[in-house]
Amino acid sequence: MPEHVLITGGAGFIGTRLARRFADAGHSVTVLDSLIPQVHGDDPRTTSPLLRSLDGVATVIEGTVTSVDDLRTALDGAGIVVHLAAETGTGQSMYEIDRYVEANVGGTAKLLDLLTNEDHSVKRLVIASSRSIYGEGAYRTEDGRVVYPPHRADADMSHGDFDVHMRGEGPVAMIATDESAKLHPSSVYGITKQMQESLIMTVGPTIGVESVALRYQNVYGPGQSLKNPYTGILSIFSTLIRQGKEINIFEDGLESRDFVYIDDVVESTFRAATMPSAAGHTINVGSGVATTVNEVVESLFAAFGASVPTTVTGNYRLGDIRHNVADTSLLRDVLEYEPQTDFRTGVARFVEWVQTEPVEESGYERSLKEMAERSLLK
Repeated sequence: MPEHVLITGGAGFIGTRLARRFADAGHSVTVLDSLIPQVHGDDPRTTSPLLRSLDGVATVIEGTVTSVDDLRTALDGAGIVVHLAAETGTGQSMYEIDRYVEANVGGTAKLLDLLTNEDHSVKRLVIASSRSIYGEGAYRTEDGRVVYPPHRADADMSHGDFDVHMRGEGPVAMIATDESAKLHPSSVYGITKQMQESLIMTVGPTIGVESVALRYQNVYGPGQSLKNPYTGILSIFSTLIRQGKEINIFEDGLESRDFVYIDDVVESTFRAATMPSAAGHTINVGSGVATTVNEVVESLFAAFGASVPTTVTGNYRLGDIRHNVADTSLLRDVLEYEPQTDFRTGVARFVEWVQTEPVEESGYERSLKEMAERSLLK
C-alpha cells in the first residue's frame, strides 16, 4: 500500500534518486535536508541540480536532524523513514570531530528520542550505515582461519609497507567481509556510523519500529558531487583529468575498494524499506568486487578517452583502510537483489554524465593541505 516516506538527507546524491524511486512506486515523499554549501553550493535553489531534481517528486523541508522542531515537522504522517542524513568523509572527520558527532550521532539520537516519546506513525526505519565500521575487515591466515587485523601502523606505512599485518601471524589475505565481522572502525566517521547503526537497531525494536541497517560500500554514479573533495576518488580524479592536472595516487595504488553503482544502492534501499523480510536485518550493499585505485585510474582514462600524468606518491592518510570488499550473500538472500552494474559499465555512465557538467574547482588541494597541516596526511 502507498506510504508516506521521510528521507533525511534526501536532497543528496543517493536521496534524490531514492525519492524518485519511491514516488514512481506510488508513495508520497518528504525530504529533510540542511542543503549544506559543501554539497549544494551557496545558493541551493539555483546552484544545486540535485535539489531541482526533487521538483514535483517530493516535499522539501530545509532543516537539520540536529533540530527537534525540524524533525518533528518532517515526521508528520511518515510511515517509513530512511535516515541518510550524515556528515561524510573519512579524512575530514579526523579534524572536524564535533561536527561529525553532533550531526551523525546527535541527529540520530534526537530522531529516536522523538519516536520513543511522542506519537508517530513510523513503522519501518532504515539507517544508511557504512562499510567503514569494519575497519580493515576480514582476512584469512595461511592455515585458513578468519581474522580481523588491527589498523595499520604509521611506522610501517612511513617505510612504504602498506600491507595489513597481524602480530603472531604470517601473511594474511583479504576476503569478503560479511555482516558478522568484527566492528572496529579506524576513523571518526566510521565510529559515528557504528553508533548510528547501533542506536537504531537497539532502540527500534523496543518501540515497535521495524529497523534495517544497510552497510553501504563506496557508492558512485551520475549525480555524485564534483565539488565536494570528500566524496571519493572517482569525482576527484575526473575533475583532475578534465583540468589536465596530474593525478597523485596514494600508497602504491594497490589499495582496493568495493564500488557499487548508484542504481543498485537505490534499489537495495527501496527493498529494505518495503519488503517484510528485511525487518531486523543488517545487510551489506556492495558489488562484491574489489577494485584497486590503479584500476580506477585506468577505467577513467578509458572512459574519457584521455589521460594525464600519474604519480604513485607513497603518500598515505591516517585512518584509511587497505582493502574493502563486501560479502553480498544477505543482499541476495534477504532483499532478493543482485547488483546489476559492473564497474567499467558504471564508470562509462558516470563519465558520460561528468562531461555534461561544468568544470569546477573541487577543493581537493585544499583538503589535502588541511590534512597535512594536522599530520593526518603523510
